[in-house]
Amino acid sequence: MSTGVQQAPPRAAGRAAVATMVLIVLVALALRPPFTAVAPLLERIQQDLGVSNTFGGVLTTLPVVCLGVFAFVAPALRQRFGDEKVVVGCLVVLLVGNSLRAVGSTWALLAGTVVVGAAIAVANVALPGLIKRDFPHNIPVITAVYTVCLTLGGAFAASVVVPVGVALGSAWQAPLGLLAVPVLVALVISAFVLRRGSGEPPQPSRPGALWRSPLAWQVTAFMGLQSAMAYVVFGWLPTMLQGRGMSAGLAGLALGVQAAVQAVGSLTVPVLCRRFRDQRPISTALAVCIALGFAGILVGPAAAVWPAVILLGVAQGAAFGLALTVIGLRSPDSDTTAALSGMAQGVGYLIAATGPLLIGLLHDLAGNWTAPMALLMACCAAWLIAGLLACRHRQVPSVQHGGDLTTRA
Repeated sequence: MSTGVQQAPPRAAGRAAVATMVLIVLVALALRPPFTAVAPLLERIQQDLGVSNTFGGVLTTLPVVCLGVFAFVAPALRQRFGDEKVVVGCLVVLLVGNSLRAVGSTWALLAGTVVVGAAIAVANVALPGLIKRDFPHNIPVITAVYTVCLTLGGAFAASVVVPVGVALGSAWQAPLGLLAVPVLVALVISAFVLRRGSGEPPQPSRPGALWRSPLAWQVTAFMGLQSAMAYVVFGWLPTMLQGRGMSAGLAGLALGVQAAVQAVGSLTVPVLCRRFRDQRPISTALAVCIALGFAGILVGPAAAVWPAVILLGVAQGAAFGLALTVIGLRSPDSDTTAALSGMAQGVGYLIAATGPLLIGLLHDLAGNWTAPMALLMACCAAWLIAGLLACRHRQVPSVQHGGDLTTRA
């Protein structure tokens, strides 16, 4: 009996999946460097521009605010243009933002950061929908590939920006400007791969039911608290380590190592998800590991600093991969995944934006890392609780079907 739905030929479907996978990989490699490259250069930026630690907190917080604000725009854009066109458009905007930050003035740095944050925010929302649409039965695996590429791109950028700046005789402008190069490469290759056209725009949806779903808010808190701790690391880990006697170059390398080993953590998520019916044991263990990592970095003996950096990196890589995976697993279809992604990242990153800013303010006020550490321990505890709720084996209402609030046990 005919279903009335015309199926794509297997070969065509296979080519579409390959094109989507190439797009996911290329974009993921370009999304993290604009964030991780700033922290190793932050002290030089502050000295060159004559700004305070509070400005440093603003500079590291501003991208996260943009991730939250512009995530709300993403669902409307994907409804109008489709996921592929939106993601490629984000690469164009990201190219402009990276170039603007290299101008060298305070206002160009801030304006470029806003542009960069806007591009990454929209791409972050669109990509989980792509994964759910084209790989509905392999969400943990494809999400792991995505997060590994994110972490590798960020790790490489964090590790090389200081040596590149020294080699080019530039305090920070040239290293930030060179981040436009991989974006340009990704844009050219993505446009070539997708030259035959992109997928149809998603069907109209009704996302309002998500805002009335307790599970959707639990997923949002899970995403937001994880992101808050992650962006504290991006923004302040080198400064924390320099406070313990490390040089700027070695502290930047430590951030690169921390970001690189996140790939190991990301790869564990598909394996762990297959072993547990829900993800609560995984999130609980990760919360404990993240707390131990921060404690070792801030107050542990000197010999424990590097093991703590590695532990924190592995745990945060797995936590980020798990947060993205949970968005897909808690959603019944790709449109709901994109809508939940927009909510979780929009509200979640606004929550996350308070992390680096509060760390900077507390450090300025206290003159040490005791108060910031207490805040980080509280975040770990809150994330543990959010995980116990968000990682249950249930689903949010579908935005395609008028918002049935029934969850699946």
